[in-house]
Parts: sequence; C-alpha cells; structure tokens
Amino acid sequence: MSTNSSGFIIELSYIAAAVLFIIGMKMLSSQATARRGNLLSSLGMLIAVIVTLCSAGMDYRFIVIGLVIGSLIGAVAARAVAMTAMPEMVALFNGFGGIASLLVGWAEFHEHQNLLGAGTLIPIFVAVLIGGITFTGSLVAYGKLAEMISGKPILFTGQKVINAMLLLVVIAAGAVFSAGGDVTRMYQVFMVVVVVSMILGVLTVIPIGGADMPVVISLLNSYSGLAACAAGFVILNKVLIVSGSLVGASGIILTKIMCKAMNRSLRNVLFSGFGAGVSKKSEGLTGEVKPISVDDAYLILEAASSVVITPGYGMAVAQAQHVVRELGDLLEKNGCEVRYAIHPVAGRMPGHMNVLLAEANVAYEQLFEPDGVNPTMNMVDVCIVIGANDVVNPAARDDESSPIYGMPIINVDHARTVFVLKRSMAPGFAGIDNPLFFNENTRMLFGDAKASVSGIVAQFKE
Repeated sequence: MSTNSSGFIIELSYIAAAVLFIIGMKMLSSQATARRGNLLSSLGMLIAVIVTLCSAGMDYRFIVIGLVIGSLIGAVAARAVAMTAMPEMVALFNGFGGIASLLVGWAEFHEHQNLLGAGTLIPIFVAVLIGGITFTGSLVAYGKLAEMISGKPILFTGQKVINAMLLLVVIAAGAVFSAGGDVTRMYQVFMVVVVVSMILGVLTVIPIGGADMPVVISLLNSYSGLAACAAGFVILNKVLIVSGSLVGASGIILTKIMCKAMNRSLRNVLFSGFGAGVSKKSEGLTGEVKPISVDDAYLILEAASSVVITPGYGMAVAQAQHVVRELGDLLEKNGCEVRYAIHPVAGRMPGHMNVLLAEANVAYEQLFEPDGVNPTMNMVDVCIVIGANDVVNPAARDDESSPIYGMPIINVDHARTVFVLKRSMAPGFAGIDNPLFFNENTRMLFGDAKASVSGIVAQFKE
C-alpha cells in the first residue's frame, strides 16, 4: 500500500472515530440510548488505538496482547466493583488518564529533547502540569470517597499562600522550559514541573469537603480530558485532540451545572473549605424523633395518592434501587402517582442516583430535578427519603449560619408526611445536622433501607 493511501486510511479512521465519539456522547443524554452510546464511543476509541499503533509500526501481536490484557482487567474491574464504589472507580480512571498524559509528554521530551521547539515544548508542559495535578488530585479524591482519609476539609495555616507560591513556581518553570536551551537545565526544570504539579494536585483537593465530591469528580474528569488534548498536540494525534477536547469541555459544563445546583461558585468549592464549620442553629441540635414501623408505613402508603421518592447515597450503600423500583410499581398499581426527585449532587459523583435507578429500570420520565417537584410538594401525600441528607436539609433554605445556606434543595419537608429511611441519626457526608429529622410531619424508619423497603413491599403483596 502506498504512503498516500495509508495516510488517507489513517485520517479516514480518525474521522470515523471522532464521529463515533460525538454520536456516542449525544446518546448518553438519554437513558434509553445511553448504553448504545457508550458502546459506540468505545468502538471509536478501539479504532483510534488500533490505527495509531499500526501506523506507528507496532507489531500486531503486541497490539492483540495489549487489547486482551486491558479488556480482561476492565471486564473484571467492572464486574467486581459495587455500585457504592463507582465514584471511587471514576476517580481512579480520571487519575489514570492524567498520569497517561504526563507519561506521553515525558516520553516525547526524553526522546526528542534536542529537536523540540516552543510549539511542542508548550504542549508538553501543559500535558505534564495538568496530568500531574489530575493524577494526585484523583488519588486524594479516591481516598476521601473510600474513607481512607477524612472526608472533611483538611486545612492548615498559610495553605492559600503556599498554593499561590507553587503556582508562581510552575509559571516560572514553564516559561524557562518553553524557551528551550541547555538540555540538562531543561530536564531539571521539567522534573520541577512534574513534582510541583503532583503537590498541587494534593493541595487542591484536600481542602474540599465530602459534600463537594460530585463537583471534584466532574472537574478532575475535565482535567483528564484537557491533559489528553495537550498530549494530542505533543504527538500530533488528531483523534486524541478531539477526544480530549470533548471530555474537557463536557467536564467543564458538568462542573458548572454541579456548582449551579449548589448555588456556589467553583472558586467557593475549591477554596472555601466547605464543611469545616457548623451552623449556629444546628450545633447540638435536639428534638423529639418520631420513629415509625414498617407496618405503619405501609398503612400510610396504601392510602396515599401521591408519593415522591428521594434517593441519596444511603440507597447506594444498601443496594436498594431494585426494591425501591418494585415499591414504586406496586404503588402505581394501587392508583398512586409516583415520582423520583433527583438532586444533581445527590450521591458522590455526578448522576450517581440516575445511574442506580437506570440500573433498576426506572423510567426516565419519572425522574425529576428539584424544580420539577418543589412547586407541588405541598400536595404530595408522602415523600420517602432514602439515604439522602444534605440535599433535603431545610437549613440550606432557612438557616443563614449554615455552611450550605443558599443551596437549592428538594423541599421534602413541605410534603404532608415524610418518611426518612436511615440507619441512625448520623449527619450526612457534609457533617451537618439535619433539622428535618425533628419536624412534626417527619417519621424516621430506622434500619437497613433495603430491608425496610422490602418489608413494605411484602405488605403490599399480601
């Protein structure tokens, strides 16, 4: 095959891969087409990887070996991970993407350091900087999500000053590195960028509280895409530039949506140390808790004509999504209108509750954001809160001293009756007490959420 023909096939393959990425991403916007969209995007990446490796002259046997090993690892990891651990896996994937981009930039610099101009050195610098921040930042996010380290903000004196100084060091090192010159000096500066970027990754994420993890995951996902895009410019790979740009842009948009859902700026999320304090009203919050039994909960639900189910991370922990959908189906058969109120930052990653409910085949049309249910919440007979806490905390609406004040919430307390399914009275991931638990119209159904809902389901079936 001639060089021109080979180049044409490579470019055509890259265009096909890019088209598959875009179509696949578009299909992810609908629950009905999301799985096919994921498969199309994966096919696009498979085409891009094979074409790139073949065009580089790599032996096809090594390509096959790599595909088999990678596929086995991915399949085992996907099958073994629990839904509760999905945010941690996403964090690790973001980190792997970041370190991969860093290594691509490092390899290119190491191999061609004498021949590189500013047009290549600048993308190398960007890929290494963002890749290093993404890698260590994602590892810290993983540690917080897995509760290996405290989910609370980790703050220390002079933290912002140190971050600013490190940023100035990076800017100065980037200017020296991009200017070229003596190879030994450039390599020393390059290593400074690698080390400082990884330190910045740690220092950027440790002051962020657990309640902001969905935003962090989304932002780190964007970083991994931007690092990949920069790596694409380093090795002049069009499909890597396109895919990295898509991931980076979509991650930024999602981050903005997450921030809007909390009525906070990205700057506030990254630097405020959210969750480090408590509100004056909620500190030492006490009141009379009104427990309810499964039998009594059934009797109230059996007579209800309108029910809103509000899930949170506790539903993921209990793996109760399937029995929750079964309860919803039984309520509908009983003549009840059932809706699911999903807060954008419920859970520990963007779309966490949507993924869980989609796995249980809950109809997409039944899922509503806060704006879709709040206006009619006072007409709802029963609101069932399953493991949600911060996203239904009235302090966000009523307590100006609360750290979450101003965050839009699901106004479950406006329903005629509220069932809160929890194991205990412990606060949510943000560590803020919830006055909802002591309201007159609130009934606490303590215990494992799956067992509690299963008990109600059994009553309906009798």
